Amino acid sequence: MNLIQFQKSLLQLEDKLYYFALSLTADPERAQDLLQETYLKALTYREKFKDNTNFKAWIYTIMKNTFINDYRRNLKTKTTFDSSNNDYLLNISRDTQFPSPDSSHAEKEILKNIYRLDKEFREPFVMFLNGFKYKEIAVKLGLPLGTVKSRIFFTRKKLEKWLKEYSK
Repeated sequence: MNLIQFQKSLLQLEDKLYYFALSLTADPERAQDLLQETYLKALTYREKFKDNTNFKAWIYTIMKNTFINDYRRNLKTKTTFDSSNNDYLLNISRDTQFPSPDSSHAEKEILKNIYRLDKEFREPFVMFLNGFKYKEIAVKLGLPLGTVKSRIFFTRKKLEKWLKEYSK
């Protein structure tokens, strides 16, 4: 594949790559940065691409690996050493803040609305919020898996409707 074909193939994947980056980062700016970094690596290592292989898979792998490496690098930078004799590793987020009064109020409103729900919808939803998997909820409540999934889905929709002012 010559340079022009390579660049053309790369540009054809731009939208799909951006959405993949967005699914990894959940932030449009970081997704754009990841996309640019992927382009840079793809162009830098173009000669490592072997003809008659899956170009799309090669690019997606570059993006995924770049994201994972950045994620790991960011975790390491947040790790600090305790100055005591034991040298414990501490993972402390440096951007820790106290919740704002608005967010505390919003949280209270959300909880109030969750407890307004009928028990059949509230129970699976609260269990889901507490980290239970769908299957665990189904077993614990003696419900079919599909019922649990639909109740959680409809609960989300109902809460979304009730709490429109907080979703801005």
